[in-house]
Amino acid sequence: MVSKKEIRDSENCIDSACLVSDVVSSAQIPFSFKEKEGKSDVHTVLSLFSGCGGMDLGFEGRFIANAKSFAKDSNYIEHKINKDWVMLKKTNFRTVFANDILPEAETAWTTYMSRFGYSSGIYHCQSLVELVKMQNAGADIFPIDVDVVTGGFPCQDFSVAGKRLGFDSQKDDYGQKRASDKPSEESRGKLYYWMKQVIDIVHPKMFIAENVKGLVNLGNVKEIIQRDFASADGNGYIVLPPQVLHAGNYGVPESRERVIFIGIRRDALRPEALIALEEEHILDEYNPYPKPTHACTIKAESLLESVTTYDVLKDLKEPEFSIDEAQKIYSKAKFLGNGSQGQIEIKLDKIGPTIRSEHHGNIEFRRLSVEHGGKHNNELDAGLQERRLTPRECAMIQTFPPDYRFVIKKNSGRGYLVSSSGAYKIIGNAVPPILAYNIAMRIQSLWDKYFQ
Repeated sequence: MVSKKEIRDSENCIDSACLVSDVVSSAQIPFSFKEKEGKSDVHTVLSLFSGCGGMDLGFEGRFIANAKSFAKDSNYIEHKINKDWVMLKKTNFRTVFANDILPEAETAWTTYMSRFGYSSGIYHCQSLVELVKMQNAGADIFPIDVDVVTGGFPCQDFSVAGKRLGFDSQKDDYGQKRASDKPSEESRGKLYYWMKQVIDIVHPKMFIAENVKGLVNLGNVKEIIQRDFASADGNGYIVLPPQVLHAGNYGVPESRERVIFIGIRRDALRPEALIALEEEHILDEYNPYPKPTHACTIKAESLLESVTTYDVLKDLKEPEFSIDEAQKIYSKAKFLGNGSQGQIEIKLDKIGPTIRSEHHGNIEFRRLSVEHGGKHNNELDAGLQERRLTPRECAMIQTFPPDYRFVIKKNSGRGYLVSSSGAYKIIGNAVPPILAYNIAMRIQSLWDKYFQ
């Protein structure tokens, strides 16, 4: 365990005054972490559709989290920062490849992940379709001997918030309208199949794929995707029945449900693990899906209370007093009294809404005025004004750490590498890091039980 003294004495600490967020302002956070040399239990991760790194950060660990997201005696906690915030332990996973098509996602990812010793070259800002074609043509694109492949393949075509065209998506692999309306294996709705081809290429021991809950209710889409994934590497994978995980049940202050597909390579498994995972009902001791920790949509005395938006937002200063670009610059879209999406304020005593990626002025309000139905009377009485959520507040609800930079100016000082609009988009596209961390730590705990 890293002691507080070691943190303070680190050569690579950044002073609290330089933190990009006002949260945890009394702490000095190491800006660079180094793995122990010769560590033998590191499992390599190839990340696809990485975005700004929600899944990747969860699989890396060692980031700041709200203390209420974990039990006080949780062995996931490396050390306590203060009464509200903790540092999580590093996992045994290490990212060796990342990919997405959004330049702002690449910038945010590489800026934060540099603390783990990763160079910008690890991130490939290019369509997965193009990368697979280049690999098949003889280029050396994907690393070999990968242990895990992760990927949140595009969800817009399966989401209940969209047209739900699924496999018949009218968008291409870059999210642009296709030149032809004919069905294509390169449409946005079939990009999971290109993830499957990467699995064919690198033969990981395991893969984790993520998408919106709406996918499971769209005809037989779930079964088709499950079957296609199982066919990888010559029908070499067990693909477990996908489960829908509600982020609120894992210490995330957000109403976000995602379906998770987990596949495991048959010939890598111990004989007893292979038998257990092929059973119709998998024993708890072999089940890779993490058990809920918080009582959000399910109730049990053993579960912790839900984390609320107030828990993660209470330390943030108002935009006009903040030094954090992601808190200072936010959507100024006016209130529309037409009942359309985003015209409500968040509840501070409950979990927040699903943070969406396509805002167009419909991001929810941090608070509304009295005339627009605002309920946060104490804040309004104190003179605080009606405004929408900032990118930082969206990120905190998603459980990104407060020192993860999202609105980044160009070195010239003119313009942005990641604007507030871009920040909203990549934050809303992400997997909540705390949810991903629970998945990663559950899989880590089963690794030696599974594999020879």
